[in-house]
Amino acid sequence: ADVIEFHYIGFVTAAVSYQGNNVIHVQLKEDTKSLNEVVVTALGIKREEKALGYSVTKIDGSQLTEATSNNWSDALKGKVAGLNLTQAGSGPINSTRINLRGDRSLDPSKNEALIVVDGIPIVNGRVSSGVNDAYGAGVTGDKDIPIDFGNGLSDINPDDVESVTVLKGAAATALYGSRAGNGALIITTKSGKKNGKGVGVTFNSNTSISDVLRWPDLQYEYGQGNNNRNKAGELYYSYGLTEDGANTGSTSSAFGPKFDGQMYYQYDPTVNGRSVERQPWVPYKDNIKGFWRTGRNFMNSVALDGGNDQFTARASFTHTKNEWIMPNTGFERMVASLNTSLQLSKNLKLNGKFNYTNKKSDNLPGTGYNNQSISYFMIFQNPNVDLNWYAPRWQPGQEQIKQIHPFSSYIENPFLIAHEMTNSLNSNTFDGSLQGVYSFNSKFDLMIRSGLNMRQDQRNTKRPWDTSNFPQGYYKQQDVGFFESNTDALLSYSDKLTPKFGLRASLGANMMSSEVKTNNAIARGLVLPGVYKLSNSLVTPIADNDLVQRKMNSVFGLVNLSWDNKIYMDITGRNDWSSTLPNGNNSYFYPSVSTSYVLSDIFKLPAAISFAKLRLSWAQVGTDTSPYQTQKYYGTTAFPGSSQAPTTLHNAHLKPEISRSWESGLNFFMFNNRVNADINFYYNATNNQVLRVPLDITTGFSYAYINGGKVRNRGLELMLSVKPVVTPSFKWTSTFTWAKNDNSILELSKDIQGYQQIIASSGSVAQIIATQGGTTGDIWGYGLVRNPEGKVIFDAATGLAARPNDIQKIGSAYADWKAGFQNEFKYKDFTFSALLDGQFGGLIYSQTHHKMTEQGKLKHTLVGRETGTVVGDGVVLNADGSYSPNTKPVAVNTWYGDYFRRANIETNSLDASYLKLREARIEYRLPKALIQKLGVSSASLALYGRDLAMISKFPIFDPETAALNGSTVMPGVEMGQMPTPRTWGLNLKLQF
Repeated sequence: ADVIEFHYIGFVTAAVSYQGNNVIHVQLKEDTKSLNEVVVTALGIKREEKALGYSVTKIDGSQLTEATSNNWSDALKGKVAGLNLTQAGSGPINSTRINLRGDRSLDPSKNEALIVVDGIPIVNGRVSSGVNDAYGAGVTGDKDIPIDFGNGLSDINPDDVESVTVLKGAAATALYGSRAGNGALIITTKSGKKNGKGVGVTFNSNTSISDVLRWPDLQYEYGQGNNNRNKAGELYYSYGLTEDGANTGSTSSAFGPKFDGQMYYQYDPTVNGRSVERQPWVPYKDNIKGFWRTGRNFMNSVALDGGNDQFTARASFTHTKNEWIMPNTGFERMVASLNTSLQLSKNLKLNGKFNYTNKKSDNLPGTGYNNQSISYFMIFQNPNVDLNWYAPRWQPGQEQIKQIHPFSSYIENPFLIAHEMTNSLNSNTFDGSLQGVYSFNSKFDLMIRSGLNMRQDQRNTKRPWDTSNFPQGYYKQQDVGFFESNTDALLSYSDKLTPKFGLRASLGANMMSSEVKTNNAIARGLVLPGVYKLSNSLVTPIADNDLVQRKMNSVFGLVNLSWDNKIYMDITGRNDWSSTLPNGNNSYFYPSVSTSYVLSDIFKLPAAISFAKLRLSWAQVGTDTSPYQTQKYYGTTAFPGSSQAPTTLHNAHLKPEISRSWESGLNFFMFNNRVNADINFYYNATNNQVLRVPLDITTGFSYAYINGGKVRNRGLELMLSVKPVVTPSFKWTSTFTWAKNDNSILELSKDIQGYQQIIASSGSVAQIIATQGGTTGDIWGYGLVRNPEGKVIFDAATGLAARPNDIQKIGSAYADWKAGFQNEFKYKDFTFSALLDGQFGGLIYSQTHHKMTEQGKLKHTLVGRETGTVVGDGVVLNADGSYSPNTKPVAVNTWYGDYFRRANIETNSLDASYLKLREARIEYRLPKALIQKLGVSSASLALYGRDLAMISKFPIFDPETAALNGSTVMPGVEMGQMPTPRTWGLNLKLQF
């Protein structure tokens, strides 16, 4: 008479009568009235999605490897509503700034999400190579161009990832405290599974090639020159002083003669100077594109997993070899991991996870607008210059002493940049954790976990003789060490208090300690060229050391209540004690409350609705500040034993930033799970911003740290998934995501002198400035002067645009909205998928657009070439105060140089809207009959593409970019961008 019940989350319970020792076969039916997803939430706690009162998005690990990129986080683009990924287009690693639901802080370095791997936060910081601004044309001193050496996020191996849970709201991340004030990505890695057939083996091989997705609109109709004319009034060209006229071969502009079969004295590489006879005046249309190569990436991994009832383990090894699209750049990475679980006794379970990563590169490219970056060369390269003229690098007999750059000493040889100006890296990362779970009985359990995350970078920067910035060479050794330890404990109680009322309560604590140590040693000038050692320094090497330490202790608790599996409530509280805040203000508490109502179980809904859930939540979280802002600290100088007074006034009364957040959402399934929709609205306000504001220098300080300001973010997120066709052999799934965030600065501190606060700047021209009523992404700078009708005002005497006296708001770097659209088609053993994503709105200030327009390199500068003049479209101010059309012609080189000058942010700020074919993939899974003959359990072969096409009005490489200012990614500014790769790949996966 006994009955056995079979339960599985997301399926209808089955009851089967006991039949002795006979084998029972049970097929559970999917429960369409409940969410069948289990997600990993804060602290690694697994929860049914229907019980959560806040929005979460889960991405399966397989989605991260469908179209493999150098940085796995690229695979999240277009798949998570409210997730913003910002990259600087800085090379093969291309570090990512991960932001959720808008910028909450006026400090641009404090708006990134927390990254948690298997319950342990990882070190995800970036340390600059030594320069703080991506703009640095002709920089001297000890500063060098920004170099993207990567961070902890980029080293995660996607083949080891089981899933990524995106926690966007404050209620979802409150248990992680101040570190997760901007949301969190919870990464769960793959673990061993019980395998009755022995050890399972998975082999994954990925090969891909890359080229450049898109080029600027370059013109090759006119060559080098600055509108120089001979006595006959004709444009001419002369390399050096010749009988044709004065030298025109030193300018970087392309306002010279049209390519029309003329003969001029030009540069001759055979004599390393002016040609003996006139040469044909022709364009070299491959003189920029030809520098770039087809990139290659090889990624191979093997994983072993298995176990029994007491012990499971998974071990993997992955090797990646990348040759990037720029010559002599790329990296090699090896990742070894081990994930184990041991049931020591009935009550005690131990989990251990260990991961080691070694990443090496002989050369990572420098970025930014600086004559040592390849971006600078591409801007300054002229249409009439053959790229091959630079190929030998050094002048004959002057190797390592005198480079070949025959047109300007400021334009470095591109092959010298690629092969001699190298930035090498040897990085070793170790992270691991040990976790013990002791179950006292069916109600009480205790979890104790300790984890370490360590990374050590060894970086070498080499600059040869005869460069503009370092005429006698330069060598820098930089050692950067990251360390963080986390130890936490969690005591939990779980019980059914009544047949319908459930309770789970937990109490825990955490201790965190971190440090970042940087050692720099610089040889400014080399005695012997080409010998890169500190002992070869021309002067005494400069050495400096920096150590940044911080600690945080925390206690937290949570209560999960449920009634009849229909109504759920979560209550959490956490208190942090931070070392970066002064005594009295270093303790701060933040609670959260979230509720979930399964409407389809509470009410009788129409039969078409399979499942419906309403969720509501409120939370308050705090954020501390950077170390060493509450007391007076002296800095070091290049002179041994000396120190220098700070220029920023400390604040012994700093308070933590506090964010209060509301969130509501509705999730429903319709038509037997054929339609799934998720709608979410949120509101977040952050007070007590920690700001660095200008001071009157008569106080003895230039800046001061203060609390002030209030930033609001509110927005709407949508997700719609539809299965239009479902048959035994064919299935079509379509998923659409859309998100809009409204960011606004409600208040600025009264301590700010004036009504605005500079958040970030690049090139001392484009600035992100905070004003009351504006946004944290507002781009400010000089613009155009207009009459009441909005027409541009020109100077009647010169014909040039009138210049304003003050800077103005040009627009916002933030998009109006972002969206993604993915379709997947499965037919028997074939699967095809494609992902489109993009954004509408937003501006990008482009340094490349400014300079290439000023120099006549882009196609839009062809207007006016035939006549040699341009008349500005606008009006002039008459003596009586009226306006009349502008009719004053201006020489083309003067017109473009003035109207698109660097300081004119308006004319060089461009629409950042785009639509990309982000991913496309076709996969074939070998039939069972065939794989059995091959001796494997499963096999698949896939062809994929990434960033295959783009629609955008942005005239340079890619609007999806930002400036890399030292270690800070600055949205809204393009400062010497490099090309975006377009990738095709082949993936083979075998399981034994």
